[in-house]
Amino acid sequence: MDKTTQSRLRAWLQAQGFIGSEDVSVKALTGGQSNPTFLIVCGTEKFVLRKKPDGVLQKSAHAIDREYRVISALKNSSVPVPAALAWCDDESIVGTPFYLMLFLDGRVFVDQSLPGIAPAERAAIYYEMNRVISELHQLDIDTIGLGDYGKREDYLSRQINRWSSQLNASTIPVPDSALRLMDWLPAHLPPPQRAALIHGDFRLDNLIFHPSEPRVIGVLDWELSTIGDPVSDFAYHCMSWHIPPSLWRGISGLNLSQLGIPEESIYKQTYFEGRAATDPAAWRFYLAFNLFRMSAILFGIAERAQQGNANSADAVQTGAKAGPLADLGCEIAGI
Repeated sequence: MDKTTQSRLRAWLQAQGFIGSEDVSVKALTGGQSNPTFLIVCGTEKFVLRKKPDGVLQKSAHAIDREYRVISALKNSSVPVPAALAWCDDESIVGTPFYLMLFLDGRVFVDQSLPGIAPAERAAIYYEMNRVISELHQLDIDTIGLGDYGKREDYLSRQINRWSSQLNASTIPVPDSALRLMDWLPAHLPPPQRAALIHGDFRLDNLIFHPSEPRVIGVLDWELSTIGDPVSDFAYHCMSWHIPPSLWRGISGLNLSQLGIPEESIYKQTYFEGRAATDPAAWRFYLAFNLFRMSAILFGIAERAQQGNANSADAVQTGAKAGPLADLGCEIAGI
């Protein structure tokens, strides 16, 4: 963010009453391939600004207005989120629409094997993730004002069509494994689930933990949230157990018992306690679907990198993981 933009932002913050006359520093935060995110410090006050990226964007991408709406709705719920402060669609301030939220001071873990953490705390961190995603899926969407946040029917079919269309329109060659999943998934849809608020990208590094306790104090990055199938959302979270760390953000092949991380079967049992669990065939579908979806998302990142408007410097390397993830989806599906 250049000095002229920072000056306009400072004036806006003052006009909104968020800061006084103190100096303001703005620093880009790492993480996330999609929406540029900045830490704003003014005296003892700390804020986070999330904005749409510059350039030509896909119509439904970078939905930061939806992010702002959902964290506002969750303010007093059992799902912890940062406090939403303001929405601004005046593009003259920072070049694109943005929103402001409070900064949460805590821990963010990127490596899912949690190096440097004792086994007992690793287990506590994993079960805390399980608790939070379970709380999310049990929220009453009408009570929290999100009953119209998305369509309640045919989530899986619509998602398969959406990501298939994106891949078909891609300027990057699509691997055969993704094409096979496009054909296989619509023919193996599981029975519909109760519609729930789903995060869409619920993973370890989208959570902020208390500085010293294994407790989530904030769930971040709600860009892909909607009303949909909660089991699909949970299966996305469980992809980690099937992805090796050499590929991307996974724990497959690690000695989980030694690390203190629960096996997937136990983790699933905890989530489904008191609820009807899916059968093995449906679980394979959910995993294959999410690997296909993730592959399509990464293709989108690679395409933006080619166009020059990807947010992260490692967008090309991230996009290159799309093919291997689709391969893994075919392996789980048995096709």
